[in-house]
Amino acid sequence: MKDKIRIFLDSDLLEKYLLGTTTELESLQVERYIAMYPEVRETYSELQSNLEIFAKLHAIEAPQGLKDKINSRIKAERKGRKRFYSYAIAASITAIMFIGISTFFWNQNQSLQEENSVVSNKIKLLEENMKEQLEDVRNQFIVLNNPQTKKYNVKGNQKAKDLKAVAYINPVKKLSYINVSKLPNIPESQCFQMWAEVNGKMINLGIIEEAGDQQKLLALPYAENAVGYITIEQKGGNQAPNVENIVANIAY
Repeated sequence: MKDKIRIFLDSDLLEKYLLGTTTELESLQVERYIAMYPEVRETYSELQSNLEIFAKLHAIEAPQGLKDKINSRIKAERKGRKRFYSYAIAASITAIMFIGISTFFWNQNQSLQEENSVVSNKIKLLEENMKEQLEDVRNQFIVLNNPQTKKYNVKGNQKAKDLKAVAYINPVKKLSYINVSKLPNIPESQCFQMWAEVNGKMINLGIIEEAGDQQKLLALPYAENAVGYITIEQKGGNQAPNVENIVANIAY
């Protein structure tokens, strides 16, 4: 047993333990020997005392004012942390505001883009309508002033004796129009409707009214052996003509 203790004391495990450089297993071994063997415990106490004496002999006195500097540094760091936290909070608030403002302007931009798209579509429709109207006016001028245009007087049958209209047909320009100058009185629940039979297909040209101006023309689709019809329909018009209520027709 004494040999075992002597071997342990001859090793440097106690010194390493005091300096904190032992491994976990070495520390457990040293602590077990200190607890079990008085000789080891006594040697450990002596080494501990000698280390304290050595530390006191070689201790270096701290420079004057070091404590104050350390305290000042600690206070400064605390203020720095507080300032950092303040800046961090301010930066977070700014970031949130920036995100909110960015989202707002993004939404506004999307709305403006949608509005611009709607406006652009409306402008395109207006342009198309204007082009169609100008083209229609040009065609009407050609039909009315071209010597090759033929005029056909259209009269109503027994159901509409007072109906008067003039059809203008130009086979060269392939344009045809009709001017309804007078319509007979009919019940308010009824209306006059214009149709054209072109290549065996019946085309709905819509409800017609009296043209107070003799130059107000309704375009007829041009085709060889086409036939125009005027019918009396229920108010609002029909999708297909009521052949029993045909009051006028013109072959062109």
